[in-house]
Amino acid sequence: MRSSNGRTEYPRRVGVVEDHAVTIAGLRQILADEPDVEIVATAASVTELLAVTRDLHLVVLDLRLPDGSSPIANVEQLRAAGVEALVLTSGDEPFLVRAAARAGVLGVVRKSERDDVIAAAVCAAAVGELVPSMDWAAAIDSDDSFAEVDLSPRQRDVLSLYASGEPAARVAKLTGLTADTVNAYLGRIRQKYAEAGRPARNKTELFKRALEDGWLPIPRRRR
Repeated sequence: MRSSNGRTEYPRRVGVVEDHAVTIAGLRQILADEPDVEIVATAASVTELLAVTRDLHLVVLDLRLPDGSSPIANVEQLRAAGVEALVLTSGDEPFLVRAAARAGVLGVVRKSERDDVIAAAVCAAAVGELVPSMDWAAAIDSDDSFAEVDLSPRQRDVLSLYASGEPAARVAKLTGLTADTVNAYLGRIRQKYAEAGRPARNKTELFKRALEDGWLPIPRRRR
């Protein structure tokens, strides 16, 4: 979200959907020294959280909730409200992690991770950044129904450069293509992903698709 003057709003407003008070308290403690994020609401379900407020930049989402809701339904409900999700999970139920990854969350982080790793993940996701992890990648890889997209070598080059952060004009210079050709390639790439049921409507989604398909490396965890 941005304010009326176009500047990014801080601190970023974070909601937590989790039914264990100890986990919520722990997350509050982890983020207490992070000035750029603030937990403003918590609830045991997505529906309850959105009833409290929809003015959120991010929701930290547990996968198994007392209302029996599915990760896919929860992510879709949050998306409909204009809010992205970061999964914080024990990771002991791979099928739920897989469902969340397929639903389009910004990342999957284990509750057993170090405090600084969890804090960094929340801060990154709160500004709309993907938070790749080995759990997230493994969930994608283990899904047999995951539709592959056939890209030409040139399309892969354009995608990897553009998705990694280069503007289209810079991609054109690096590949020796015209800007119009690069934009045409990007349009065709988006079309291919849409036809495979894996939308790539913006740069963030293209980045995720490039990670999923191995055109970009999964970033290493900081030690």
